[in-house]
Amino acid sequence: MPLNTSEDLSIAYSPGVAGPSLEIAKDKNKSYVYTNRKNTIAIISNGTAVLGLGDIGPEAAMPVMEGKAVLFKKFAGLDVLPIVIDSKDDKEIIQFVKMLAPSVAGINLEDIAAPNCVNIERKLIDLLDIPVFHDDQHGTAIVTTAALLNSARFTKKKLKDLKVLISGTGAAGSSIARMLRVIGCKKIYAYNRKGMVVNGKKQTFVVKELIKDKIIDL
Repeated sequence: MPLNTSEDLSIAYSPGVAGPSLEIAKDKNKSYVYTNRKNTIAIISNGTAVLGLGDIGPEAAMPVMEGKAVLFKKFAGLDVLPIVIDSKDDKEIIQFVKMLAPSVAGINLEDIAAPNCVNIERKLIDLLDIPVFHDDQHGTAIVTTAALLNSARFTKKKLKDLKVLISGTGAAGSSIARMLRVIGCKKIYAYNRKGMVVNGKKQTFVVKELIKDKIIDL
């Protein structure tokens, strides 16, 4: 809107803002109608798992958050608040995001190390009435699942007959395993740098032994 005259300013700010403020006070859901909240999300990180660079701190994570903000604007038309938090305490992060929630229509957690990111995300989903999305978990799992579904269709194989090997059991790997289980994959083998993981316990054999014993086909 134009801000060229005193009348423009009085509409955009005081006293014009009093009208929508009073309406929102009666019904907080009208914040999606009278403000830009409906088109705004917050990207939250504490810089503990940045890109593959690891725990480099919240300040160093900001360029990545700003980069994601550009992607959201370009491909989804969404306005983004990139926010980095100087805390590794789950409770502090959860409380911060909970307090921030009235400003936005959704929360995108980003570059928070596992297993903390899983606990933070699940708790926020329970606490908030807006969408909470963790890219490392949901984004990776969705893309991987789509790729596997397309591959299965192309090769005319049934999901229940596939043998799936997952490299890494962190935020992404564990979420991929859960999603593949939901769509019907029965044989899923996941490993990390210490070996295979079964029911949360590390096994003594490693991937080379899996290949040798033909548990998986390459």
